[in-house]
Amino acid sequence: MRLSQLVKERNVVLIVKLDKIIGSGFNGLPQNLESQRRCSYLKESYHEKVTDKTCCVHAEQRAIMDALRKNPDKLSGSRLYFVRLDDCGKPLRAGEPYCTICSKMVLDVGIDEFVLWHEKGICVYDSGEYNLLSFQFG
Repeated sequence: MRLSQLVKERNVVLIVKLDKIIGSGFNGLPQNLESQRRCSYLKESYHEKVTDKTCCVHAEQRAIMDALRKNPDKLSGSRLYFVRLDDCGKPLRAGEPYCTICSKMVLDVGIDEFVLWHEKGICVYDSGEYNLLSFQFG
């Protein structure tokens, strides 16, 4: 996916190593299939074992899969940038670390740092710290 296409999405992730984008992703339906849209479902209607009750593949997941396909040997030591965008493509502040699915994936593939812009400003988290904070959310 080209960078110009990514800015049309609400949540965008870029994985960077040595000033080069090695993976990118956005929140969206699996294979972009409308048949997979479940955004309007009540979360309470899912079984308790369904831990991710969203209908989309997370931007972090897509970026990691993209990097694994294109640059599998470069993930270790890389940095992940998460950006939330408004309808016009302008950056919005993100929330605090909270998604343990993504924080575990980032840690597992060897990404060193996770970058967010939120109320505290631009924060660079060690991926281990980010994972810990995600589990402490709420």
